[in-house]
Amino acid sequence: MAIALWIVQGLLGLIFVITGSFKLFQSREKVIASGGTWAEDFDPRTIKIIAAVELISGLAVIVPRLLGHGYYLTSIAAASIALIMTGSIYVHIRRKEFQHAMINSMFLLMALFVVYASRPV
Repeated sequence: MAIALWIVQGLLGLIFVITGSFKLFQSREKVIASGGTWAEDFDPRTIKIIAAVELISGLAVIVPRLLGHGYYLTSIAAASIALIMTGSIYVHIRRKEFQHAMINSMFLLMALFVVYASRPV
């Protein structure tokens, strides 16, 4: 179970650091042009806030494990990612972008696995 947790944490953290950084440092128009049509429904400030939360959560999923302490942060960060993905799934379903909703459902399941597996015993 520990190896599976490491793998899922690493993938989840890496994905959210990359996607959060992309959205944070690109304009709304570039996010839309690169396939993020969901951004049409949001204000640029809201996109930056979502991106910052994704970036911070992605880091917080990985860093405590690397440092060897602060494991409770991992559960909080994974729960944050789960909340973001729940909202994302809702937006994609509302926009009838079912393929994106399915992909985000996988991220939601990964985040929930990390919340469950990294909880203090």
